[in-house]
Amino acid sequence: MFESYVESGVLAGVIALRDRAGETSIEVHGRMAYGGEPLERDSLFRVASLTKPIVAAAAMILVDEGRIDLDAPVDPLLPELASARVLRQPDSPVDDTVPLARPITLRDLLTLRLGFGETDHSGLRALEEELELRTLGPPKPRTPLEPDEWMRRLGTVPLQYQPGERWLYGTGSDVLGVLLARASGMPLEEFLRARIFEPLGMTSTGFTVKDASRLTTAYVGDEVFDSAAESQWSSAPAFPDAGGGLISTADDFLAFARMLLAEGNGILSASAVRQMTTDYLTAAEREAAAGLLGGAGWGFGLGISPDSYGWAGGLGTMWMNAPEQQTISIVLTQRALWSWPGDLFEAFTAPVW
Repeated sequence: MFESYVESGVLAGVIALRDRAGETSIEVHGRMAYGGEPLERDSLFRVASLTKPIVAAAAMILVDEGRIDLDAPVDPLLPELASARVLRQPDSPVDDTVPLARPITLRDLLTLRLGFGETDHSGLRALEEELELRTLGPPKPRTPLEPDEWMRRLGTVPLQYQPGERWLYGTGSDVLGVLLARASGMPLEEFLRARIFEPLGMTSTGFTVKDASRLTTAYVGDEVFDSAAESQWSSAPAFPDAGGGLISTADDFLAFARMLLAEGNGILSASAVRQMTTDYLTAAEREAAAGLLGGAGWGFGLGISPDSYGWAGGLGTMWMNAPEQQTISIVLTQRALWSWPGDLFEAFTAPVW
């Protein structure tokens, strides 16, 4: 099945990995780019929103250590949000606001209930674009802003909902990355490398490509989105995108997925993994988010189904852990999910989800 989509030209390449109780099978088909070199098992992919669960796990390391608290206000670390304003109604003009009903917490960021995120509110979208925040849409182009300036500008934008009131995709993860850097006293990538990447042997994962010869070309449909030769990821970002900025490989992400399946494996406590993989959404929130979640729930940085958890990256990647079966499924492609034909999405999500 996987090979047929490569042979027909729908995909330039695909890596499909299945790990069951520690035994791994993998298929590698196609090329790094249309007409390019053969795809290899260690080829690099822009994993996009698969960044979110990694950053959520990093936050839970600090929770385990008692350095941050899930339900304490984030104001000491993110003072820019302490006096945030909220739209009087979700469709109010951006200058019609009220104060926060309560402080924003770490739990709000992890569950994406910050009150700001993907929206069809034209005024908020215009403000986001004007301020160059780049919190909405794919991870290219990057914001040119450093984290402190990014937070300062975000603090001037009203929230659409009160904290904890509505699940809105995206921005909570971006804010979480800034919080982690400030709480740890380290740049985000250094913290991730010290506490997750190096302990798990994820030597190829980061916000910047070290070896361009291993980088695949990313596509939206048949159009190049980011070429390997002139990739945005060849230089370090001003703002490390905790919502979607990582580059990784199939085996690197497998190491992260195995850690969660093994209830933390020395990186996290079993309690932290349980909290990450618990569904926090109400039935009404799941219904409101059905267009993106498809009826699934949401934990900390990942989607929750009755017998599995995982997530997908908009640039063409998917992952699922099924704890009862002790099974991990990972699919990496170079074609953006929003440009996949319907039959391709059905074919791929059936064995993964």
